[in-house]
Amino acid sequence: MMETGIKEIKGYVHDHLQPKKGKVLMVVSSPVVSELTGWKIGFWASELTAPLLVFEEAGYDVDLASTEGGKVEMDGPSDPLHESGMSAHDIITLGYMQKDDFKRSLENTKDITEIDANEYDAIFLVGGAGPMYSFRGNYVLQNLFRSFYESGKPSATICHAATLLLEAKTSDGKLIVDGKSWTGFTNQEEKAAEQMVGQKVQPYWIEEEAKKLATTNFKAAPPFSSYVIADGNLITAQQQNSGAALARVVVEQLTKETIHG
Repeated sequence: MMETGIKEIKGYVHDHLQPKKGKVLMVVSSPVVSELTGWKIGFWASELTAPLLVFEEAGYDVDLASTEGGKVEMDGPSDPLHESGMSAHDIITLGYMQKDDFKRSLENTKDITEIDANEYDAIFLVGGAGPMYSFRGNYVLQNLFRSFYESGKPSATICHAATLLLEAKTSDGKLIVDGKSWTGFTNQEEKAAEQMVGQKVQPYWIEEEAKKLATTNFKAAPPFSSYVIADGNLITAQQQNSGAALARVVVEQLTKETIHG
């Protein structure tokens, strides 16, 4: 007699139980000082750790690079142990903070000038407050991102890392976002951040600058909702609550490449 009522569920297998499938490059901002707040700023922790968990559980090795190499630091309020308690719910980051290999990776990131894009299957730019200074106008990072994008590899940004897309161009001189739909930290989210802090936080707003670009389509979902846009191999996410979803889309594209490549 044939069995009925059977449901099969297939998902990610923990990385230590399967051979590695490939390699993802994640890029964070090196520490900088905000010209407006005077705070030392860097990357938003959960925008690194939530995607990192997805990549590792899907069987991908991850290398961490930064704009200047060496030691990097998370934005204070993104630390689950920060006195503000803003990220106290972030048990994924809290878990990674107990891992010696993760702590070592933050102490000794690769410099983006040393990266060979041919060694990686995808690039993922992590947001936070730092990218607003260290990513914008960074032609080394723009060229690195372009090399992934033009090779057809998944090329992802989250939150304030989208500032790179305001200027990054293809080899023929057009903006990468020309004719594309994309997202990043929105005007409404910037307003909420300023109300929380009680002062101006960012030197410019990504959505505001994107709206000045006539040939592209910047889209915004409700503030702090999970929102990801995949327009070809350009994959963007609105803010930290979208990190895991963004990484899953990257993995889906990599999986399709493996099956059909």
